[in-house]
Amino acid sequence: MRFASYWHDTAPAFTGATAGPTDGTWDVAVVGGGFTGLSAARTLAMGGAKVVLLEAGTIGSGASGRNGGHLNNGLAHSFTAAKAHLGPERAVALYRALDASVDHVERTVADEGIACDFKRVGKLKLASKPAHFDAIARNFDVVHREVDPDTALLSRDDLKGEVRSDAFHGAMLSKKSAVMHMGRYATGLAEAAVRRGATIFEKAPVTALRREAGGFVLQTPRGTLTAKEVLVATGAYTTGAFGWFRRRIIPVGSFIVATRPLSDVEVAGALPRERTFVTSMNIGNYFRLSPDRRLIFGGRARFSAVSNQQSDARSGAILRAGLAELFPQLATVDVDYCWGGLVDMTKDRYPRAGRNEDGLWYAMGYSGHGAQMSGYMGATLARAILGQQDDNPLKGLSWPAVPGHLGQPWFLPIVGFYYKMLDRFQ
Repeated sequence: MRFASYWHDTAPAFTGATAGPTDGTWDVAVVGGGFTGLSAARTLAMGGAKVVLLEAGTIGSGASGRNGGHLNNGLAHSFTAAKAHLGPERAVALYRALDASVDHVERTVADEGIACDFKRVGKLKLASKPAHFDAIARNFDVVHREVDPDTALLSRDDLKGEVRSDAFHGAMLSKKSAVMHMGRYATGLAEAAVRRGATIFEKAPVTALRREAGGFVLQTPRGTLTAKEVLVATGAYTTGAFGWFRRRIIPVGSFIVATRPLSDVEVAGALPRERTFVTSMNIGNYFRLSPDRRLIFGGRARFSAVSNQQSDARSGAILRAGLAELFPQLATVDVDYCWGGLVDMTKDRYPRAGRNEDGLWYAMGYSGHGAQMSGYMGATLARAILGQQDDNPLKGLSWPAVPGHLGQPWFLPIVGFYYKMLDRFQ
């Protein structure tokens, strides 16, 4: 078993990074080389801006390469709850933005010729308890009537043709959802950004930032640069140079295993329909088939802000047990990959994007659902920076700091215990 991201291990490396010092003067500096930053850099360059992207590690090495490979449309949680929390108009706008985000990825893949196995397959939100199906059915009624007719409600009997497991009591199908190979997309998107005129530096973390007349000064270990505008797209990997965001972002570990490639018989006996699958538990699981027919199975195995081999191994054992519980027929199948990473949560689990009082643009807080939303928001903010249009569905949404949070989420074990109790008794 390899303790490495399947997406990284099976994708070509990006070779278009610029060597040498980061010194220079730019129109826009993008901080973070995940899907948000890469999409923003590409859009800015296409709009004529002189843009530089600074990545602390390597392209796609953060959350963009540490996810389940789902591109799910629609809200991950209750639409009725979103209407109550955000207001009906913003809830609808956010739902439609998530739909548009999958369209954005599909269009980018086609326009840039990125070979990343993009495919529309649909998502099933699986009810893990009978009461959960009742809640899913109520949410479906509102969603289907008010915002998304491309949905369906599946009974327990309907699921027999979708997933070979006795653990579920029905599901909601969101038909626009898709899958792709995340590593190949990251490399292809970076190559496209460079081809369009962006400059990318890897191994160039921003260690200090200050504002001065006409823009910002950014310090990296490889030099100093200035930019008129700065877009922060660092998510859970935000450093101390950006304290305003660290007080608002909660980094949470997300852990994943990938089995060996399954035979046709094994696939037919577990997942006869190619979908993305998400369970309804608060500490639930998500799974799908990879392009080479592995079962990729992930979840919040533990509420931790640490991802290293020891932590990933412990979480992988929990996931392996969860896989066997849902699919006893695959209990003895070898696991080839086990990896983890951090995702950027917000207190209310809704993303944030806009411009703060310090003049910094930002898009982050995708709360585990950024694979699809991140590229769309990067492009959306890039258009706003260019002065073309500002159709940000999150513009003006308040984002208060988390009380007592200065960057290290000491409270995660408490949150984890709370959600475990909800799963036990609800």
